[in-house]
Amino acid sequence: MVRRFIKYLPVLLAISLLTLSIVTISHEFKAHNPAEILHYLSNLKTTQKIGVIALTSLGYLIMTGYDFLGFHYINQFLKPSKIAMTAFISYAVGNTIGFTALSGTAIRYRFYGGWGISKVKIAQLIIFTHLTFWVGLLGVSGVVFLIDPLSLPKILNLPFQSAHPIGFIFLILISIYFVISFFRKRPFQIGSELISFPSPKISLASICIAGMDWGVASGVLYLLLPLSGTISFPGFFCIYILALTAGLISSVPGGLGVFETVILLSLPNTISQADILGGLIAYRGIYYFLPLIVAMILLIIKEIQQQSS
Repeated sequence: MVRRFIKYLPVLLAISLLTLSIVTISHEFKAHNPAEILHYLSNLKTTQKIGVIALTSLGYLIMTGYDFLGFHYINQFLKPSKIAMTAFISYAVGNTIGFTALSGTAIRYRFYGGWGISKVKIAQLIIFTHLTFWVGLLGVSGVVFLIDPLSLPKILNLPFQSAHPIGFIFLILISIYFVISFFRKRPFQIGSELISFPSPKISLASICIAGMDWGVASGVLYLLLPLSGTISFPGFFCIYILALTAGLISSVPGGLGVFETVILLSLPNTISQADILGGLIAYRGIYYFLPLIVAMILLIIKEIQQQSS
């Protein structure tokens, strides 16, 4: 009974967080006239729109760095354009619909396999990209939460009042990881394949990519929110990382609802809630759904090319 409860605990946590988030956001929507939100969206300046689209493009370009690092790790070569396209489609689909482990994996097997990379090497690449992503999350979040120990929204139902202990825990985990990567020289054997632990240099590179990735993503949302003169970008970046971490740990697809709720509850009460909701809607549309549309078009074009060849 206890084992079964522990097994399904992550699922129950995700469902509870999603439910609480939906209730909170629904309450906010009811408290504001939809016309207010639409009014804010319609008044976004052209420079804002150009800026967020440019930053979104840069953000997805940075994300491809995880796959480039992965190819270096598995000691394989493929044209940079092919790696970039596959990585972009994988992240655009995975970020939006969630279940990245499934959606991103299928896309990588479909594309990289068609270009001659063995299934074993693709599997190693996928394991590496997921591992380095979480290393990046723990590393960046740990540093941010120690520098600026934000107050935690009660909706997260954590036994801490601030993010400081979480940052401490994350950095301990990262330290353990780096100790293992430094001393573990012998590769692991899975079947007939030998898999080496990523070197400290590659792990540090993944943390740098994660920092740039989330720095640009938070910049997109910062430009879309009415925060000028209210909160600085470094201060907002801390809030963004907290919301992102909560969304990822919740396992809710795309962090939908959880991410928005943490942003809403963490920003000052002096900022219009309707304007925040408008900015969050625009962020979802530009940073998630716009790349998904582009990725779907690229997938269709690729499939047509393969069928005609």
